[in-house]
Amino acid sequence: MIDIAKRHNLGYLEMIRANPEVSIWVPGVGTEVTIPGRFILPNVERTGIVINIAELRLYYYPDVKNGETPRVETYPIGIGREGFDTPLGVTETTMNIKNPAWYPPESVKREAEARGETAPSVVPPGPDNPLGDHAIILGFDDYLIHGTNQPDGIGMRASRGCIRMLPDDIESIFDRIPAGTQVNIHKQPIKIGWDNGQPLIQALPPLGVEDHTMTAISDAISRLETRNADGVSFDYEQLGDLLALSNGLIEPLYPKPEPSNKEDDNINSVYEELTLHSS
Repeated sequence: MIDIAKRHNLGYLEMIRANPEVSIWVPGVGTEVTIPGRFILPNVERTGIVINIAELRLYYYPDVKNGETPRVETYPIGIGREGFDTPLGVTETTMNIKNPAWYPPESVKREAEARGETAPSVVPPGPDNPLGDHAIILGFDDYLIHGTNQPDGIGMRASRGCIRMLPDDIESIFDRIPAGTQVNIHKQPIKIGWDNGQPLIQALPPLGVEDHTMTAISDAISRLETRNADGVSFDYEQLGDLLALSNGLIEPLYPKPEPSNKEDDNINSVYEELTLHSS
């Protein structure tokens, strides 16, 4: 499944959330898997680099010339594990370094000492360097966007706070990210989109807590109501079910069904079929 994820520009957790019943290591010949390759753009300014740690994904909005159609590129990432959270906020890139050396931080040195080992003072460029071959320095002290020599960790919480990218992915944007590029690192586990008037929900499990916060839920409902020019009464019970599932797949949100009566039986039957089909 990890190999399938890499071929489709996806991370580890994205694949296992979308395929909870499929074996990670041996899916089996003929097994059908879901490729969660559609994304709702985060609800923030669409400029520079946007990192949504809730979905472990980076969005890059390249500068375009006047008259050109704006576009976006998106890549799976690895972020800080528990206790080494990736910082939130708006910063900018300061420097791009090819073939960087890695200077182990004090936390690495302490962990090595606890194991009876001595951490090196510096790791030169090469296959043993955890930064990979490319590093983009951020304005947040000691935090980078960088490659990795352990690509299987992409799409997981495995770093000490830095943002890891697959080697080919960071190489593809490295020369296109000048110093001073805005980087917005935020956490948005519930994303709202619209397709020809149809509201769409993409819910991801929160990081480090069991349930979505009321703030995140209220923000999602507010964005739904803001775009709801027709005054549709949405089925918030369905929304609750989607939040409980939080599998990262995009699902349509339907209007609230009318109370059942004999005249409406056929309409309700069609609604139920649509709901079952969508799930």
